[in-house]
Amino acid sequence: MEELKTIIEFEIFGYKDFSLTVFNVGLIIIIYFATWVTLKIFRIFIDRSIKRRDWMERSTLYALEKLAAYFAYTTSTAIVLETVGVDLTLLLAGSAALLVGVGLGIQQIFNDFTSGLILLFGGTVKVGDIVEFNNTVGRIIEIDFRTSKIKTRDGITMIVPNSKLVSDNVINWTTMDDLTRFNVKVGVAYGSDTALVRDILTDIVKKNPAVDQNMPVKVQFKNFGDSSLDFEVFFWARNSWEIEFVRSDIRFEIDAQFREKHVRIPFPQRDVHFFNEKP
Repeated sequence: MEELKTIIEFEIFGYKDFSLTVFNVGLIIIIYFATWVTLKIFRIFIDRSIKRRDWMERSTLYALEKLAAYFAYTTSTAIVLETVGVDLTLLLAGSAALLVGVGLGIQQIFNDFTSGLILLFGGTVKVGDIVEFNNTVGRIIEIDFRTSKIKTRDGITMIVPNSKLVSDNVINWTTMDDLTRFNVKVGVAYGSDTALVRDILTDIVKKNPAVDQNMPVKVQFKNFGDSSLDFEVFFWARNSWEIEFVRSDIRFEIDAQFREKHVRIPFPQRDVHFFNEKP
């Protein structure tokens, strides 16, 4: 009967003939299950409290739940180890040399962890915010203690180290003003009627339903390019998540209006001259 109770024997951190019994396994399952139930009850309590009183922002709640989960499972693991007979002081002493050896290797991990705390409690970016990161626009769907997940407009989920969101240049579209200024660039051939080009661009942008009609539309004659006269039209809009589709609609209309008004959009050209040298 005693052999049935002991399901595994091994040596760990100086404990010779360490044994794990059926009772220990059952106790471990009970401890982790109790931790899981406690976290569920905690989450339900917080959710109901928020519904009754708006005393906590959703981002703060998310950070609190994450921190509580990590703390609860870390504490449960320590209790489990003590329960099965592992002395944590000896465990820490035995792993001290190992921790010193890998200390340099986990500096980046620690940096990401610290950045995760800053994101969770600092509020610079929150779950649900629309951000532009490395020329990619996406919505933050999860902030963990080491990494964050950003879902792009193409439905691709990017896993980004938290230190990148803290140290790199990140544009948070959600926390910006309701209106944002955007632009569309276009070049026309030399000899084109520049006043006509300005009027066409202004009229097209003003007629677009996504453009705010209370804000001015500005057209700039940017430069005399190598093969074109460069223009840029500026406008204000609210729909930042789908702004690229708004820009695309404006470009479609520009192309149609230029064809109708005989305004030519050039392409780069180069003149090549051949010289025959007489002997």
